Amino acid sequence: MTAPRVPLPSPEAMSPVQRALYDRIVASPTRRMVGPQRANIHSPELAEAWWRLGDMLRSRTVLPTMLIELAIIVVGRRWTSQVEFHVHSAAAIHAGLDRAVVEAIRQGAPPPLGPGQEREVYEFARQAQMSGQVDDAVYAAVLARWGERGTVELTAVIGFYTMVSIALNLHRIPLPDGATPPLASIGREGGLAPLPPSGPA
Repeated sequence: MTAPRVPLPSPEAMSPVQRALYDRIVASPTRRMVGPQRANIHSPELAEAWWRLGDMLRSRTVLPTMLIELAIIVVGRRWTSQVEFHVHSAAAIHAGLDRAVVEAIRQGAPPPLGPGQEREVYEFARQAQMSGQVDDAVYAAVLARWGERGTVELTAVIGFYTMVSIALNLHRIPLPDGATPPLASIGREGGLAPLPPSGPA
C-alpha cells in the first residue's frame, strides 16, 4: 500500500482545536472521518467548511439520496478514487441503487439504466466529468424533473465530490479497514461509458 503524503493524525495526536472539530464530526450524522478530512484537519478552518458543505449536499438537497450517491460514484469512477468509490458504492446500494448499476460503473461498462431519473443523473454527471459541459437535452431533463434548486444542487454535488476525489488521490488517503481497492485504472476517460439510446421516459 502507498503511504499517505501527509501525516494523518490520530485523535490522540491532534491539537485541541483539531480534536474539538474531530469530535463534532464523529458525533454528527457524518459519524466518521475516513476521507480527505484526515488530511484537511491540518487546516481546521478548511476542514470545518468542507464538512458543513458535504453534510448539506449529502443530506439536505431536494434529490433523493440514491441519486446523490449515483452522481458521487460516477465522479469516483472518473477519477479512479478508491476511497470515494468504496464508501459511496456501499452507500448507493444501501439507498436503493441496483447492484448491477454500481458494478457496471465500477467496471467502466454502460450501466443498465432505462428511461427516467437514474439515467438522467448518470448522463448529467458523466458529461460534466468528461467535458465540463452538459448537453442541452440532458440539462433540460434534470431541470424539468428537479427544478432550478435540484439542478444547481446536483451540479454542486458533482463539483464537490470532484474536489473530494482529487484530494483523496493527491494526499494518497488509504482505504479504511484494510479494504481492497475496488477500481482498476481505465484509460484517460476514467471508464465512464456513454449510455445507448433509450425509449421515452
